[in-house]
Amino acid sequence: MKKHIYPLLGAAVFLLGCSDDDPIKNGPTPDPDPNTDVMAQHFMWQAMNQWYFWQKNVSDLSDSRFSSDAQYTEYLQANPDPEEFFNEKLLFREDRFSFLEADYRELVNNLGGISKSNGLEFGLIQLSGSNDVFGYVQFILPDSDASEKDIARGELFTRVDGVQLTVENYRGLLFGANDTYTLGMAHIEGNTIFDDAKEVSLTKRSGQVENPILVAKTLDVGGTKVAYLMYNRFLGSFDEQLNTVFGEFKAAGATELVLDMRYNPGGSVNSSRLLASMVYGTNTSELYIKQRWNDKIQGQLSAAQLEDRFADKTNKGTPINTLGLSRVYILATNGSASASELVINGLAPYVQVIHIGETTRGKNEFSITLVDDRQGSYIYDPDRVGQINPKNEWGLQPLVGRNENADGFYDYTNGLAPDIALEEDLTNLGVLGEVSEPLLARALQEITGHMAKMDLSVEMPAEAFTSSRLHTPLKDNMYLDKPLDLPME
Repeated sequence: MKKHIYPLLGAAVFLLGCSDDDPIKNGPTPDPDPNTDVMAQHFMWQAMNQWYFWQKNVSDLSDSRFSSDAQYTEYLQANPDPEEFFNEKLLFREDRFSFLEADYRELVNNLGGISKSNGLEFGLIQLSGSNDVFGYVQFILPDSDASEKDIARGELFTRVDGVQLTVENYRGLLFGANDTYTLGMAHIEGNTIFDDAKEVSLTKRSGQVENPILVAKTLDVGGTKVAYLMYNRFLGSFDEQLNTVFGEFKAAGATELVLDMRYNPGGSVNSSRLLASMVYGTNTSELYIKQRWNDKIQGQLSAAQLEDRFADKTNKGTPINTLGLSRVYILATNGSASASELVINGLAPYVQVIHIGETTRGKNEFSITLVDDRQGSYIYDPDRVGQINPKNEWGLQPLVGRNENADGFYDYTNGLAPDIALEEDLTNLGVLGEVSEPLLARALQEITGHMAKMDLSVEMPAEAFTSSRLHTPLKDNMYLDKPLDLPME
């Protein structure tokens, strides 16, 4: 028999389990003593033993790790903290991106672009020779609390509720349980940052929806129609809107595209495939990317199941609006990860990709959402929520595979280096989508072939060590959303 796993086409997109009565049987199924309180650890070990990409590289996940249920029980009892158990015992040492969430419902919402947020997106920079930290505003989500306040891209802040930000306290002050906080603003003079009297109070709203299409416009640059798209996350719930935007680019006669993913940490693999098709073409016989899973899963999948080809329609059946380009200009930085990098890598065999900005983050693995539903092979399925163990709400988002392009290239753990290096400048971040914004201006110089008189030298590089994008459950996750048919024993 086969295990059928189907994608959910809705606000959140995941690999889904089916309603078969038996889980996939690919390895050991040791069971702990039912009288012990190791429910969460048992789920985590079983799920990771089955799905984790580096399962064979983690000695504690070995199929031969335990010779008896008693030994397995003793091992789980010796690790009473589920979060510490996951992070310290089950993860491969080179894994920078797998994570877990105490409530799988929050994880699911965030993967769909729904979260508690005040709408302010920012980077954080550590002052040289100090533990002090300051933030700079990257952009603001429309229809958010921040969009209603006196704060804008390029502004700086140094304090939260009157307390100076430091490397030790920024997590609690900016990403803690406090739904409301007040920022103390600042400004730059020369190479020095000065505190201002200005303060901005912001409140996080539950159910904040992020539209990843922040700016979409067609520019007329010396008679050349240039489409510009600021795309900030790969969310399946906005695929139709994204396709409409490309239809507008076509109608406007765009012959060049600047795809701005400088702050895009990733998301849906399928959305990346659709975006790549909108850029390049809709020939469904051409390979976009193919997957590599762990040995337990890889051997059960056919070549066709492992391959993602360019698309000629969306998941709702709408014909893809493609520009059919032979080159594309992509703005990407260290804030660009996973599905953003996948677009760059997936297009590279077919399109001249001119990457402007910085070396990307280097995340070439995809993940799936796992919950305590053993009969559903631990894969989150909204139709099986009632089957999830009500006493164990942990959700896991482990890396389960890698994607390689049509040329077989996948090894960009150190990131994808730019063709044209250019950092953002704290003294001149510019307005996103305006021809004077430095990164866009540099792309337009390449398109027109004219090096304009605009000075693009960087006075104070925006070298963020982290950002608000990386402090949500979604982080820089890339999740798979395609159907699989897995044989059952």
